[in-house]
Amino acid sequence: MNKVLHRHDVVIMGGGLAGLTLALQLRRRFDDLDVVVLERRSHPVPHATHKVGESSVEIGAHYFDTVLGLKPHLNQAQLRKFGFRFFFSEGRRDIDQVTEIGASRYLHVPSYQIDRGIFENYLAEEAAEQGVRFIDGALVGKVELAETAQDAHRLGWSQDGVSHEIHTRWLIDACGRAGLLKRKLGLAEPNDHVCNAVWFRIGDRITIDDWSDDPAWQARCDPQARWLSTNHLVGAGYWVWLIPLASGSHSVGIVADPRIHPLDRFDTFDKAMDWFAEWQPRLFDELDGKRELLQDFAFFRNFSYGCRQVFSGQRWALTGEAGLFLDPFYSPGSDFIAMSNTYITDLIAHDRAGHSVDARATLYDQIYHSFYESTLALYKDQYALFGDPEVLPVKVIWDYTYYWGVLSQIFFQQKLTDLALLGSVKDELQHSQRLNFAMQDFLRAWGAVSSKRNRAVMLDQADLPWFAELNRSLNDRLDGPAFKTRMRASVAQLGQLAGEIVERACAAYPGLDCSEMKSLLAARELAVPTIGHSEPMLFAIA
Repeated sequence: MNKVLHRHDVVIMGGGLAGLTLALQLRRRFDDLDVVVLERRSHPVPHATHKVGESSVEIGAHYFDTVLGLKPHLNQAQLRKFGFRFFFSEGRRDIDQVTEIGASRYLHVPSYQIDRGIFENYLAEEAAEQGVRFIDGALVGKVELAETAQDAHRLGWSQDGVSHEIHTRWLIDACGRAGLLKRKLGLAEPNDHVCNAVWFRIGDRITIDDWSDDPAWQARCDPQARWLSTNHLVGAGYWVWLIPLASGSHSVGIVADPRIHPLDRFDTFDKAMDWFAEWQPRLFDELDGKRELLQDFAFFRNFSYGCRQVFSGQRWALTGEAGLFLDPFYSPGSDFIAMSNTYITDLIAHDRAGHSVDARATLYDQIYHSFYESTLALYKDQYALFGDPEVLPVKVIWDYTYYWGVLSQIFFQQKLTDLALLGSVKDELQHSQRLNFAMQDFLRAWGAVSSKRNRAVMLDQADLPWFAELNRSLNDRLDGPAFKTRMRASVAQLGQLAGEIVERACAAYPGLDCSEMKSLLAARELAVPTIGHSEPMLFAIA
């Protein structure tokens, strides 16, 4: 076999979503950077039946459409998402008679439903046009990391029977769950969030808007396009996703806590259909006549995991699922790709400027893991709440407020790598994290005693002026002092919301222990004016 030696600035192992977007970000930052992407799959990849992870939320969507400049493609070749939507439809066919959570209209900041096959084919073509060397059908073998700052990383790969050796200054693992560097370096770390998932694609549209002919129910949304939402059909211990794809297919998944719904109940398509017949019968009705349109079926056992380190001063990094993975409930996968790729790009920028990146890589790793821990708290031991029409709507509002008010503000305002500025709001960030951890515990306690009344009502997020304004505020452009004011306002807003949640829950259930939350709220003065209005923050309950 022949052996060919190549030298490059950056080699990215993996040409999926994380690797290709990183390659584009690097080329947009440095037009002279020599970037190679090695992808195992042959391109073009198939549409629809390619990969899971089709729903994006605000950070990931902003990364795609604005940071990478891909808005024309997203508007023309993908679907704009009509937000998240939740139906407490367990055991029910009358979807118009259950509690629905969602927005009646589009909010300001867009997000997208993404056909991964269409998107990754486009990203590969765009990367090649931007000067990235994209090599598909490449099988990576031996990887040897540099021993000194002057040495290059070395790896071997083969294509069509020809062996190649690459020397590179920076080596990035974006090869997904294969995790080449994670395995080599022993970085895998469990996170105690045990959940399983199955999913499949059906070659037809699932138009949830047609599940009721009640004019009043249909008129609740403008546009009348619930099918464009990431629809969640929820019950205790699980949720089912319905995600439309631009190719005309629909993605369907079941995600469940195995303590309540074991994986072996739905780990084949036929078993999943039997499970739907029992737990989500209206979806069973929709799919039963479309069995021949099944395009694929897959599952992940214990899909959530951590990683001890993702950025290194020794000029290697992990991004996407090669590093860590949380949970698909709020679709954070592309968010964490956006953040990790931004950190990697900045590390490479400092290295190219001749600066040591050891300390910076350590700090970025700490911040990234702090975001990970904060987000993991939204899911860990929370699945029992998903069938609670009383508590879950409050949890969703809280989780969004934390996400838009803290994490999203940092990314949208381009402060992710501004260590001095983030240091100046360290107290605010730490207090918001403590509030979030305590609130997740409180919500679990509330769920244990709530009456779980399932009312025939739509809880309209767009009808909360402060909530819509918080979403809009992501489009503001803030300098350093204004950003610090925004962070203080976000903490104040979280404090006000937490106070209302505790007040409502404790009034309804006097035996509920509210002492920890009340102590935490009393421990900090939250006098900074909040974003938006001062009216009550929660949905009115009839």
